[in-house]
Amino acid sequence: MAGWSVHCSVPDYPKCIICVAPHTSNWDFIVGKLAYASLGRKAGFLMKQSWFFWPLGCLWRAIGGVPVPRGKQRGGSLIALLTERFRQSRRLTLAITPEGTRSRTSAWHTGFLRIAREAQVPVVLGVLDFENRKVLLERTFTPGDSIEADLRAIKDYYRPFKGLYPEKFTAE
Repeated sequence: MAGWSVHCSVPDYPKCIICVAPHTSNWDFIVGKLAYASLGRKAGFLMKQSWFFWPLGCLWRAIGGVPVPRGKQRGGSLIALLTERFRQSRRLTLAITPEGTRSRTSAWHTGFLRIAREAQVPVVLGVLDFENRKVLLERTFTPGDSIEADLRAIKDYYRPFKGLYPEKFTAE
């Protein structure tokens, strides 16, 4: 796959969230989607709502896209909506980038942990290591009682990896 290798030792869970980092480029989506497909697996993904315009919106939804509104949203919480979707689905895998942006930020979103805890699904830690041209799916994380402690442990795991633009990634 264009010089990339995919290393996966996690089971094909019927339901899970894939936490994907570092997220520094739009190429992350392409590399991640192709890598996961190379394993014979399918995953949906969250993407900001502004990308769901005609005709791209139809394509994004067809390949598993879930639009994420910015700011205040109507119709309830995205966390509650996704938790309920997990509860009602027989199979559901969602890839989520906790950074929520391709820009450098230490303020990672914690919604993926809240969804995983409330829906009682595991979190697979997915790595896009551009420095070594590897996609890694080798660790499963089970959320505990402390979102802060969970996020710290997850950031610690991602700290050594480099995105396409290393200056845009921090796990501090």
